[in-house]
Amino acid sequence: MNKEWNLDILYKSYESEEFQHDFKALPALIDELSECAKHLDEGAVKDKLVEVLMLNEKLTLAVSRLAYYINLRQTVNTSDAQTVAYGAQLSQMMAATAKPTTAINKFIAGIENLDEVIEQDELLKTYRFMLHEIKQNAKHLLSEEVEEVLSMMDLTGGEAWGNLQEYMTSTLEVDYKGEKVNLSMVRNLAYDESAEVRKAAYEAELAGYEKIKEPVAFALNNIKKQVNTVAALRGYESPLAMTLEDSRMQRSTLDAMLKAMDKHMPKFRAYMKRKAELLGHENGLPWYDLFAPLGESDRKFTVEEARDYLVNHFRGFADDLADMVAEAFDNAWIDFYPHKGKVGGAFCENLPQFKQSRVLTNFDGALGDVVTLAHELGHAYHGYNIQDHRPLNVNYSMPVAETASTFNENLIMNSVIDETEDKKEKMALIEKQLQDLNQIICDIYSRYLFESAVFENAKDQFMFADSLCEMMIEAQKKAYGDGLDEKTLNPYMWICKSHYYSSGLSFYNFPYAFGGLFARGLYAKYKKEGADFVPKYRELLHATTISSVEDVAAICDIDLTKEEFWEDALVSCEELIDQFLELSK
Repeated sequence: MNKEWNLDILYKSYESEEFQHDFKALPALIDELSECAKHLDEGAVKDKLVEVLMLNEKLTLAVSRLAYYINLRQTVNTSDAQTVAYGAQLSQMMAATAKPTTAINKFIAGIENLDEVIEQDELLKTYRFMLHEIKQNAKHLLSEEVEEVLSMMDLTGGEAWGNLQEYMTSTLEVDYKGEKVNLSMVRNLAYDESAEVRKAAYEAELAGYEKIKEPVAFALNNIKKQVNTVAALRGYESPLAMTLEDSRMQRSTLDAMLKAMDKHMPKFRAYMKRKAELLGHENGLPWYDLFAPLGESDRKFTVEEARDYLVNHFRGFADDLADMVAEAFDNAWIDFYPHKGKVGGAFCENLPQFKQSRVLTNFDGALGDVVTLAHELGHAYHGYNIQDHRPLNVNYSMPVAETASTFNENLIMNSVIDETEDKKEKMALIEKQLQDLNQIICDIYSRYLFESAVFENAKDQFMFADSLCEMMIEAQKKAYGDGLDEKTLNPYMWICKSHYYSSGLSFYNFPYAFGGLFARGLYAKYKKEGADFVPKYRELLHATTISSVEDVAAICDIDLTKEEFWEDALVSCEELIDQFLELSK
């Protein structure tokens, strides 16, 4: 079994004839789209709309294949000069699509009888949701010339600052016990059995951030200032309002979720305080012990064991999920181990036109790493359920992006807990699940508070690293309360989280809370309905690219704008905490 992913389905190398042909052919496709955009007022509206969509499909397939290959290669070797060069060239070429895309979107927005036109063609019917979304969002479009300038300037603005953060964190050498290790390796030690190792790794990690804090602070400041400017130019009330519209999500849904989360925070703090007691701490849980393992579930997995573990447990839910997971392991979809130059964390890149995905993880063999694989393979299953959509209908919004992944986590962890009879091991497994829930509730809330404050402050001031650290500490205090020891928080969490460093994707924090709680609500329905739930679940995933968040939930009879749904999901979290409190007496 390969321990690194294989990208040959995309291209065998940059030097391959296929890559060179596609890369060199791209400018002609962009020119074709640009030329089409100049003649939108010629001919029948229906015919012109079909022509535009077919050209966009062709361009999307070509660009996505090149982008997948370049981006995937960069994530495992961020300092590869050839990859960086091709990435910059691709971004430069794609910036030229901003002007014709704006013209096309304004053309679509100007079609008064859009539904009548759509009914005239089967292709247009397929893209009904997207066309109406373009019409609705057109009020935020600027002139074609300004859109082109913004796209070009982003290459050396927000995108470049984001690349700086990725490079600085992926190449950072941390001094740990006399050795130089990469950031991912030292962060993985937060899960170590030894209290001494966890604390030493935490201290080494914080010391490592000292080396890069100011350059990364400049990156964060300039990205957020740029987003503030763009949001204002487009007429949005705020970057959050822009994010919600891009997310196809109502503010009432976000407010209902956040209110429910805030109401249930005390229970999570009770969990943290009990864990602190078990580890011998008196004033709450130190940051470095957030992921300390408890109990006797200290099993380590090989990659082969992780494969069998996941396939066997997913088989009870759906054969197509189990078969896809087996294929991912057997056919080199996954890049497993950390190394210098490889980005930290984990992600999944769906390749819908190839009916596959690629998963990056930093596998260390712990149960948490197996759960991470389950999570990322949930994204792959999401991709599996949208792969029959047409090329322009394969993008789902941020909130629903975490649904299938977190549902997978629930499937794995709940099955394992139910199967375990030993009380100490059961406690350890429950506590592991609570670690994850604590992250999507308390930590995500702290990230949301922090990013909100950064956007507000970026309007009229520059935040040096020390100021950002103070803001992060304040956000952590509000979110974690007395559950954590205030003397050992993590002021540098803004450095290592790549989610803050995108000029085109702000507030990538609340979707994790959304996905976690939404998935728990769906899991409760599965436990109640059994096999009858699975077809509805597939339908729900399939609909995520062509529906609003609220309409997706309605497929399973859920109203996301009401606190009741979120309350029910959080009650299930509290029940798990009560189990832990009882077992840990």
